[in-house]
Amino acid sequence: MNLHQAYISLGSNQGDKYFYLQEAVQAIFTEIGSVQKISPVYETTSWGFEASNFLNAVLLVQTHLSAEQLLKILLKIEIKLGRTRIKKGSYESRIIDLDIIYFDDAVIASKALQVPHLNLHKRKFVLQPLCDIAPDFVHPSTRETSLQMLSSCEDDTKIQKMQRWLKNPISDYNFLDYSYLAIEGNIGAGKTTLAETIALDFNAKLVLERFADNPFLPKFYEDKSRYAFPLEMSFLADRYQQVHDDLSQLDLFKDFVVADYDIYKSLIFAKVTLQEEEYKLYRRLFELMYKDIKRPELYVFLFQSTDKLIENIKKRGRGYEQNIAPEYLESIQRGYLDFIKSQSESKVRIIDITEMDFVKNRKDYLEILQQITLE
Repeated sequence: MNLHQAYISLGSNQGDKYFYLQEAVQAIFTEIGSVQKISPVYETTSWGFEASNFLNAVLLVQTHLSAEQLLKILLKIEIKLGRTRIKKGSYESRIIDLDIIYFDDAVIASKALQVPHLNLHKRKFVLQPLCDIAPDFVHPSTRETSLQMLSSCEDDTKIQKMQRWLKNPISDYNFLDYSYLAIEGNIGAGKTTLAETIALDFNAKLVLERFADNPFLPKFYEDKSRYAFPLEMSFLADRYQQVHDDLSQLDLFKDFVVADYDIYKSLIFAKVTLQEEEYKLYRRLFELMYKDIKRPELYVFLFQSTDKLIENIKKRGRGYEQNIAPEYLESIQRGYLDFIKSQSESKVRIIDITEMDFVKNRKDYLEILQQITLE
């Protein structure tokens, strides 16, 4: 699914204005996507009609929704917060006003939606907060930056920056207690997708398993007995090198590390795939490496039913995976659960996602975040 960048303008001039702005931010975060940036709040006189002063702000939001889907949800949020529109296009006081300013660099002209917003260049109460979070963003039609539009804007509306800021709901999910987080799960559980999303939302360094370039993997699914040992050895060497390199290199611009595997999976898979004598040799080599490897401070295991795993494997369409037997997946699952039972001193979260779809349903994703960050 494509990830889009949307700039959304917020305004309120009725009731507890800060409350309505904050409720709108929360609803956007819950129903639309991750709030990446929030501008300061500005108080402005009404534009186009006589009314009490407005509070205005602009958000940068990342979302998988299309522009049309985004508009529909924004309108629903307005209604939930109590807005009643009198007449389209008219100027009126409002509990909450939510407008799409930009959607990526798209130009959209439909009956329902105009993006970029047609009056953007005329409105200081939008341009000023937009400049705070995206001064160099280029208008896709006029090719002017936000700063250039603000400097040439003829709007003489009085505008004042407020001292009180809006809270980003993402701060409710605290990952800063961990420097290294591992997302694990069986084949097809969704661990890579979850790790990628967390890294994007929480400014983490992402470490992904490099399985795609392993020449033994397709061969293994064709002839397990012949290729199991070289496959597991090549995975072990690559995982050891990757984890050793990535965890030893500090990234001053990232807050923590999130990986879509823990190196102990090497032993879990080897126990299932290797013959007894091969496994004994493999385990000796693994233990020599494992003692020098940094362990994750939080280990998250995504539990999926075997039927759901098979469904996910078929959906992602990797040819060499399509004939994986349910018995093989169940053996891997038991290996993971046996390992987890042995981790008495480690922080482990087991999250049953069998009935969840955290890619299509944002509320499922937020539920997973809540379970991960439980104290």
